Amino acid sequence: MAKSAETSKKGTVPAVVFGNTTSFNGYLRFKETLKIQGKFKGTIDAQGALIIDKEAVVETDRISVSSLIVYGTVSGSITASDKVDMFPGAEVRGDVKALRLRIADGVLFEGQCSMTGAEKDVEIFSRPAEEIKAELQRNG
Repeated sequence: MAKSAETSKKGTVPAVVFGNTTSFNGYLRFKETLKIQGKFKGTIDAQGALIIDKEAVVETDRISVSSLIVYGTVSGSITASDKVDMFPGAEVRGDVKALRLRIADGVLFEGQCSMTGAEKDVEIFSRPAEEIKAELQRNG
């Protein structure tokens, strides 16, 4: 693991970079931004952002991060509390759950996606029926 001041294509400065000759198997946790340029196999459970570089190959059973930027190859289920960005040339195989999802032209994506937006609960039984009817008539 080498520290790097290099700026990624999106302007995020990774705190740690797994270089292109790095191969890592196991369980990975981190709080800052991590950039993977080599190979990773295992589980990623982190509070920080993850950047998968163009030549990187990441095989996981699960990725859980705040945000994910993919230029390379990822297989496994992905959960991002904020966003997932897939850029041209990326290959993603697995289900994706995120608040925001952006898939560029030229991405190979195999899986299902679900948006995890914070939905506000609507309690229809706490409002008088007349109020609901009036609102429906205004919006209808």
